[in-house]
Amino acid sequence: MRVRMPSCRARTAVALATATAAVTAGAGLGASPALAEDTTVHRYVALGDSYAAGSGVPNTVDDTCSRSDRNYPSLVDAALTPGAHKDVTCGGATTEDLYSAQSPSVAPQLDALSADTDLVTLTIGGNDIGFGDIIVRCVTLGLVNPLGSPCKRSYTWTGQDQLAATIDKTAPKISGALDAIRARAPHAEILITGYPAILPDDGSNCPFVVSIAKGDAPWLRDTHKRLNTMIAKQAAEHGAVYVDTYAKSIGHDVCKPAGTRWMEPLITDAAAPFHPNAAGEKAMADAVLAAAR
Repeated sequence: MRVRMPSCRARTAVALATATAAVTAGAGLGASPALAEDTTVHRYVALGDSYAAGSGVPNTVDDTCSRSDRNYPSLVDAALTPGAHKDVTCGGATTEDLYSAQSPSVAPQLDALSADTDLVTLTIGGNDIGFGDIIVRCVTLGLVNPLGSPCKRSYTWTGQDQLAATIDKTAPKISGALDAIRARAPHAEILITGYPAILPDDGSNCPFVVSIAKGDAPWLRDTHKRLNTMIAKQAAEHGAVYVDTYAKSIGHDVCKPAGTRWMEPLITDAAAPFHPNAAGEKAMADAVLAAAR
């Protein structure tokens, strides 16, 4: 996600359906275009943002993209041992960066794909809805009014939930991204992940750890789930497999102590703030591998 501080074929359709249940009711599973008995992965390409890059997780192997050698694509690669693996995930990436150079030294991510790619993973969409700005605004406003819902009010003062509207506007971007991947890698299994839980799933907050106001926490949780549901819907409609990284992350949010949490708070050296730590990246890898087998 854009915060500098801050898809191996399945062995059976049943296994895919079980392992990739959507994060909320109504989210679905995309059908694979090319399921086959041969489950060997020949060429795996990882695409996406900082949640895929493992930003801030030691050790960083690409400073420009804040990419870790312990990110989930590296763990998936180690488990599947494909013939070839290319990881072009990059902190700050949006769907636009799939098509265009993110910086002079970072090529369009889709350039990594080819006709012989048979597995693609993708984590994208958070930066398209303005993840970094949301975090900064909500953390700042929470300091001013910790018992209210100042951040929610700032995004809904017109009578419309601006973040909900932005998520809806991001859906065609996810749709286009999946179609563009399919065009360049027509035989690939595409796995697109959702985002793991950042805040407690019960809607509570932890003001002494993260200054998210009491009334904003449940609204931010619901916004997070809305984003995941949208991604799952696009996967189902575009022949991709949705990987639920949220369900098993419940209970491992930023409010939990070190050793239990998979998501880091604002002050941390284990990952970029509000990003998965090494345990969180492993959990994402486990979810991807469960969906891919």
